[in-house]
Amino acid sequence: MSISAGDFRNQMCFEMDGQVFQVVEFQHVKPGKGSAFVRTKYKNVKTGSVVERSFNPNEKFEEARLDRKDMQYLYNDGELYYFMDQETFEQDPISGSVIGDNIKFLKEEMICKILSYKGEVFSVELPINVTLEITECEPAVKGDTNNNASKYATLETGAVVKVPLFIEQGEKIIIDTRTGDYQSRA
Repeated sequence: MSISAGDFRNQMCFEMDGQVFQVVEFQHVKPGKGSAFVRTKYKNVKTGSVVERSFNPNEKFEEARLDRKDMQYLYNDGELYYFMDQETFEQDPISGSVIGDNIKFLKEEMICKILSYKGEVFSVELPINVTLEITECEPAVKGDTNNNASKYATLETGAVVKVPLFIEQGEKIIIDTRTGDYQSRA
């Protein structure tokens, strides 16, 4: 389906120059002199790069329909990570490079959103908060009462995060996957 720049809305996806972009912000501008235009901030869905550009409201683009599917992470085999479709039970391998930094919080049996366009997977979204067990961390030092004191802890996935001093090995904690920050005890 063809759309014009005048139809842009936030989160809408369109195809341009063989790439898929998602509208982050848009503004219809009608100056006193000259013709109207659409000031747009959009991001490349594969690379994540954000660009600002003005379009003529009559410029036409193909609307891009992104597929979002809940899939369960099963296991990894070298560079490939296998996810199972919750409805068909088919297993799909996804390259570690597509998953990116999210790998450090990826745990078996976790349900993730797999984003694809025309059958090509370009992103794996983890739940915002995940519960992980601490496998290694230094014991708290008695008498250390600095309010913002923290220490490093290794999680069951191998990720290393900063946690408060009172957290101990074997505890389960909640991590924000967007920032990698400790949220609370589980």
